[in-house]
Amino acid sequence: MSNRYTSIFRPGLFADQVILITGGGTGLGRCTAHELASLGATVVIAGRRQEVLEATAEEVTDAGGICDTLLMNIRDEEIVETAMDALLARHGRIDGLFNNAGGQFVAPLADMSANGWRSVVDLNLNGTFLVSHAAYRHYMREHGGAIVNMLADIRTGYPGMAHMAAARAGIENLTKTMALEWASADVRVNCVAPGMIMSSGMLTYPPQVQEVSAKNIKASPSGRPGTESEVSAAVTFLLSPAAAYIRGATLCVDGGESFQKQRLLEFAHPSGTRAYDGFHLSTDFSDTPLADVAPKPR
Repeated sequence: MSNRYTSIFRPGLFADQVILITGGGTGLGRCTAHELASLGATVVIAGRRQEVLEATAEEVTDAGGICDTLLMNIRDEEIVETAMDALLARHGRIDGLFNNAGGQFVAPLADMSANGWRSVVDLNLNGTFLVSHAAYRHYMREHGGAIVNMLADIRTGYPGMAHMAAARAGIENLTKTMALEWASADVRVNCVAPGMIMSSGMLTYPPQVQEVSAKNIKASPSGRPGTESEVSAAVTFLLSPAAAYIRGATLCVDGGESFQKQRLLEFAHPSGTRAYDGFHLSTDFSDTPLADVAPKPR
């Protein structure tokens, strides 16, 4: 196994740039931090747990990249403002922002508490606003930049996670408004919307949820879940100069599963479609209910 990320993008693409990734210590944020650092960026990963951030930063550094850490609770405006000041004091700039941090839990809408609803909307929607708002006012308004916001497969609703779907739908519309209002400052704002992705985040759900997810993904158009690298590549593209004429868009990374309204046909994939996985530290799912559907690059 390689000791560094294998990206499809050219080396040095983000040289001299500073990119902030919220929720950068785990899951898709961790993978994207590795990829962007391998392409020359100084990556700043933010989160609430210092030990997790330091572990990922050490991985990136060991692979030859540059990675700094920043404690941040994205729901707290004062903390976000202070953290942004600290980032700029250390690095002098913020060229890109990946609003990856978020969270949710599985619950039927009828059984969901008001506090549970508010906490998920606050974390996902309000957190995205606060960090984007701070990045724009503190630096990007005068210097330009690129922002990528995290969504999910919400195009046909999301039974079991109504709070998350409502918050992410708000983020998508917020993204369009930011893209229009901030275009004159040359700040590009777009979204990436993953479907079922084999990241460490899947392991936070109960085994029965993993089992249902594995069963459903087999009948999707691609016959498999996505890899962390496939999402990271989409984020990297939207942060790159190649996306200079893309504003307010949502790039779906879901293998076509969000187009599947009703299962009239079964999609039989004996071994699944081909996957791309450049992440040398991908999560191992061999001993989980998801092992049978884990994508196998070939």
